[in-house]
Amino acid sequence: MPRHIVAVEGVPPSPSPISNAVVVGNHCWISGQLSVGADGRYHPGSAREEAERAFGHVFRIAEAAGFRPSDIVYVDIAFIDLADVAQVNDLYGQLFPEGRRPARTIYQAAALPFGGRVKVQAVAARD
Repeated sequence: MPRHIVAVEGVPPSPSPISNAVVVGNHCWISGQLSVGADGRYHPGSAREEAERAFGHVFRIAEAAGFRPSDIVYVDIAFIDLADVAQVNDLYGQLFPEGRRPARTIYQAAALPFGGRVKVQAVAARD
Protein backbone atom coordinates (compact mmCIF):
# COMPACT_ATOMS: atom_id res chain seq x y z
CA MET A 1 0.00 0.00 0.00
CA PRO A 2 1.52 3.39 -0.95
CA ARG A 3 2.31 5.86 1.79
CA HIS A 4 2.09 9.49 0.73
CA ILE A 5 4.42 11.99 2.42
CA VAL A 6 2.83 15.40 2.07
CA ALA A 7 4.10 17.69 4.83
CA VAL A 8 7.77 17.60 5.86
CA GLU A 9 9.26 19.88 8.50
CA GLY A 10 11.75 22.25 6.89
CA VAL A 11 10.32 21.77 3.39
CA PRO A 12 7.84 24.39 2.19
CA PRO A 13 4.52 23.01 0.99
CA SER A 14 4.05 22.85 -2.75
CA PRO A 15 1.48 25.14 -4.33
CA SER A 16 0.66 22.17 -6.59
CA PRO A 17 -1.59 19.28 -5.51
CA ILE A 18 1.24 16.75 -5.03
CA SER A 19 2.86 14.57 -2.41
CA ASN A 20 6.45 15.43 -1.51
CA ALA A 21 7.13 11.71 -1.75
CA VAL A 22 5.38 8.39 -2.19
CA VAL A 23 6.72 5.26 -0.50
CA VAL A 24 5.86 1.84 -1.88
CA GLY A 25 7.60 -1.05 -0.17
CA ASN A 26 11.32 -0.33 -0.08
CA HIS A 27 11.21 2.49 -2.65
CA CYS A 28 10.62 6.21 -2.23
CA TRP A 29 9.87 8.56 -5.12
CA ILE A 30 10.65 12.18 -4.20
CA SER A 31 8.94 14.96 -6.15
CA GLY A 32 10.94 17.70 -7.84
CA GLN A 33 12.39 20.27 -5.46
CA LEU A 34 13.40 23.85 -6.16
CA SER A 35 15.27 26.60 -4.35
CA VAL A 36 12.30 27.56 -2.22
CA GLY A 37 12.71 28.77 1.35
CA ALA A 38 10.66 28.00 4.44
CA ASP A 39 8.60 31.08 3.56
CA GLY A 40 7.41 29.31 0.39
CA ARG A 41 9.17 31.83 -1.84
CA TYR A 42 11.71 31.13 -4.53
CA HIS A 43 15.24 32.09 -3.48
CA PRO A 44 17.32 32.84 -6.58
CA GLY A 45 21.03 32.19 -6.61
CA SER A 46 23.75 30.51 -8.60
CA ALA A 47 22.96 27.05 -9.93
CA ARG A 48 25.05 25.57 -7.11
CA GLU A 49 23.19 27.58 -4.44
CA GLU A 50 19.83 26.59 -5.86
CA ALA A 51 20.90 22.94 -6.10
CA GLU A 52 22.13 23.00 -2.47
CA ARG A 53 18.70 24.14 -1.29
CA ALA A 54 16.90 21.64 -3.55
CA PHE A 55 19.10 18.73 -2.40
CA GLY A 56 18.52 19.81 1.21
CA HIS A 57 14.78 19.43 0.63
CA VAL A 58 15.29 16.06 -1.09
CA PHE A 59 17.35 14.77 1.85
CA ARG A 60 14.82 16.02 4.45
CA ILE A 61 11.97 14.39 2.54
CA ALA A 62 13.90 11.11 2.25
CA GLU A 63 14.57 11.14 6.00
CA ALA A 64 10.93 11.92 6.80
CA ALA A 65 10.00 8.88 4.71
CA GLY A 66 12.42 6.67 6.65
CA PHE A 67 15.28 6.69 4.14
CA ARG A 68 18.83 8.03 4.39
CA PRO A 69 20.50 10.22 1.76
CA SER A 70 22.79 7.24 1.10
CA ASP A 71 19.66 5.27 0.04
CA ILE A 72 19.19 7.55 -2.97
CA VAL A 73 19.74 5.46 -6.09
CA TYR A 74 18.58 7.83 -8.84
CA VAL A 75 18.62 11.60 -9.30
CA ASP A 76 17.01 13.63 -12.07
CA ILE A 77 18.20 17.24 -12.47
CA ALA A 78 16.59 19.79 -14.77
CA PHE A 79 18.61 22.85 -15.76
CA ILE A 80 17.52 26.00 -17.52
CA ASP A 81 21.08 26.45 -18.80
CA LEU A 82 23.33 23.44 -19.36
CA ALA A 83 26.33 25.71 -18.78
CA ASP A 84 25.40 25.36 -15.07
CA VAL A 85 26.06 21.60 -15.01
CA ALA A 86 29.71 22.00 -13.91
CA GLN A 87 28.67 23.95 -10.78
CA VAL A 88 26.20 21.27 -9.80
CA ASN A 89 28.61 18.44 -10.66
CA ASP A 90 31.01 19.84 -8.06
CA LEU A 91 28.26 19.83 -5.43
CA TYR A 92 27.05 16.37 -6.51
CA GLY A 93 30.55 14.96 -6.01
CA GLN A 94 30.58 16.35 -2.46
CA LEU A 95 27.09 15.12 -1.56
CA PHE A 96 27.59 11.61 -2.94
CA PRO A 97 31.00 10.01 -2.34
CA GLU A 98 32.78 8.03 -5.03
CA GLY A 99 31.49 4.49 -5.24
CA ARG A 100 28.11 5.51 -3.77
CA ARG A 101 26.89 7.92 -6.44
CA PRO A 102 23.33 7.46 -7.65
CA ALA A 103 22.47 7.00 -11.30
CA ARG A 104 21.53 10.36 -12.77
CA THR A 105 19.83 12.05 -15.68
CA ILE A 106 20.25 15.71 -16.54
CA TYR A 107 18.35 17.67 -19.12
CA GLN A 108 17.61 21.21 -20.19
CA ALA A 109 14.12 22.48 -19.44
CA ALA A 110 12.47 25.34 -21.29
CA ALA A 111 11.31 26.79 -17.96
CA LEU A 112 10.99 25.86 -14.29
CA PRO A 113 8.44 27.06 -11.72
CA PHE A 114 9.19 30.42 -10.07
CA GLY A 115 11.89 31.09 -12.68
CA GLY A 116 14.21 28.58 -11.01
CA ARG A 117 17.52 27.52 -12.52
CA VAL A 118 17.64 23.95 -11.15
CA LYS A 119 15.08 21.31 -10.12
CA VAL A 120 16.05 18.05 -8.37
CA GLN A 121 13.97 14.91 -7.96
CA ALA A 122 15.12 11.52 -6.70
CA VAL A 123 14.34 7.88 -6.00
CA ALA A 124 15.56 6.10 -2.88
CA ALA A 125 15.61 2.36 -2.25
CA ARG A 126 16.70 0.12 0.59
CA ASP A 127 17.18 -3.59 1.14
